[in-house]
Amino acid sequence: MTIPDELLVAAARHARACFPEECCGYMVGPDDAVDAIVPCRNAQADGEHPTNPERGPDTGYVIAGAELLAFARTFDGPRPARVVYHSHTNGRAYFSEVDRANARLAAFPVDHLVIGVTAAGATEAALFAGAEFREIARWPGAMLG
Repeated sequence: MTIPDELLVAAARHARACFPEECCGYMVGPDDAVDAIVPCRNAQADGEHPTNPERGPDTGYVIAGAELLAFARTFDGPRPARVVYHSHTNGRAYFSEVDRANARLAAFPVDHLVIGVTAAGATEAALFAGAEFREIARWPGAMLG
């Protein structure tokens, strides 16, 4: 999966704008690349999280409602969602056990980008892929704008 630098910077900008809450969204594109970002609203505070509704938006995220429907509909078109992204407000980019459980439950054919963010800004980002959600790429905060 190829993520252009400008889309990484846009996702990191979204993470900074949402802090101290987690951000979420997805990236779309043809083949094995992405060419656009779709920021979404974190609906965690609405209690719509499928496995951890008690978490706050500072430690959880969920794409819900019309945005989730739009995401699902991309798979019927020429530029499907390829990457789901979200931030971790502790500044670390890792795919947590909760992230893994929710990704398995959703079962969408996407990679997962996690952006570590603090009050000072984006600290790092990492991309996870496959059924095991193995890390396939990592970017330092300096590359995230």
